[in-house]
Amino acid sequence: MISLAVLEPGGDAATALYIVSFSLFILGLKQGTHPSTAKRGNLIAAVGMAVAVVTTLLLDGMGNWGLVAIGLAIGSAVGAYASIKVKMTEMPQMVALYNGVGGGAVALIAWSEIRHGIHIGGAMPLEDLIPTLLAAIIGSVSFWGSNIAFAKLQDLIPTRPLAVPGQQIINAVLGIGVIVLAIVIAINNDPPSQFLFILILVAAAILGNLVVLPIGGADMPVVISMLNAFTGLSAAAAGFALQNVALIVAGTLVGSSGTILTMEMATAMNRSVANILFSGFGGAPAAASGSGEQRPVTSIGAQDAAIKLAYADTVVIVPGYGLAVAQAQHAVKEMANQLESRGVTVNYAIHPVAGRMPGHMNVLLAEADVPYEQLKEMDEINPEMSRTDVAVVIGANDVTNPAAKNDPNSPIAGMPIIEVSEANEVIVIKRSLSTGFAGIDNDLFYEPNTSMLFADAKAAAGEIAAEIEQL
Repeated sequence: MISLAVLEPGGDAATALYIVSFSLFILGLKQGTHPSTAKRGNLIAAVGMAVAVVTTLLLDGMGNWGLVAIGLAIGSAVGAYASIKVKMTEMPQMVALYNGVGGGAVALIAWSEIRHGIHIGGAMPLEDLIPTLLAAIIGSVSFWGSNIAFAKLQDLIPTRPLAVPGQQIINAVLGIGVIVLAIVIAINNDPPSQFLFILILVAAAILGNLVVLPIGGADMPVVISMLNAFTGLSAAAAGFALQNVALIVAGTLVGSSGTILTMEMATAMNRSVANILFSGFGGAPAAASGSGEQRPVTSIGAQDAAIKLAYADTVVIVPGYGLAVAQAQHAVKEMANQLESRGVTVNYAIHPVAGRMPGHMNVLLAEADVPYEQLKEMDEINPEMSRTDVAVVIGANDVTNPAAKNDPNSPIAGMPIIEVSEANEVIVIKRSLSTGFAGIDNDLFYEPNTSMLFADAKAAAGEIAAEIEQL
């Protein structure tokens, strides 16, 4: 067998290269905090990963180079093809899928470690066995949970909550069962039982499915972030088992950042993570409003909208998932350019959970070269709304619904929103009066200062831009 080993596991050279690797991870993460440097940050982190992979391949004891080469070739080809072909509207699905692949890989690594321990015989050291078990459990939950999130986002299964009778009891039994099996393996560890380990993987897989199935589409951004944190934690545990410094640090970075983001997004929805996981909220049939009678709306065309916008001093655009579906970011940017050429001040209001993944709207608008300075977070833009001439809501629904403030009985009561109803005039560009992911009617549509422009977002923005140019 050809050996390429030049580094000793745990040696100074390998450790130094791993330090270089995770230093690049940290630098890349830092660069990713601003749209103008995010692309460079992604490339820096990719270089760090390349350093970690090459270092690992050069460690003494590496073998099966044919399988390694095949795996690298297949993985690189699939990843490159998917990244090039994926539509911006499908980015959340890809994030969920890639996240799941990471969790699945960690679970397989844990299984490999258990098989290796059985092969050499004797008891596995607890400092290796415990993180291996943790990696298997968390990685399996993350893999299967991410697959369900992907299926919901891709509309392969209904986005509404799907639960079975006694859901919480079943989840509790599975969770306790996994812990008991892990303890049994740790106690009877001479050698560890592969059969019990496989039972852990199966139970964790069922638990991962059952945890995510009851979660509605409205909560998918938080779920993606949470599962991302799980994958990071499982990778860190695997790093302890393998004594791999780069894997420990990279997993910790992903786990901690994913956890912080999950908590921030839950706060932005005025809900706890436990409520998101166990309430089965989102995707329900539209809630009845008022007395049940159909409420009147004011409908306008592109020309009327153009006049309102062209003669305004300040305009705030509120993007939502409808903008992503219509791929309207470039048309909206052109509309904004026409307004700015007339001296109108244009800003964009970004809600933390707008879209279907964290930062979805920021990514879309950055793709259209919208200046970062025009992107205003919710807390920054809300005080300005009462002084805004026209607010333009494009595909955003739940995050602009005044019921969150005005109706204590609403399912989204207390959720912080973009307070567009405070603007002098509101234009909502939407195909219909259909509900958003929360499955409830949007009271904004029926406000006296709201005008509805029923159209595809991309087509409407293009028509408005053309009309403004002719004024």
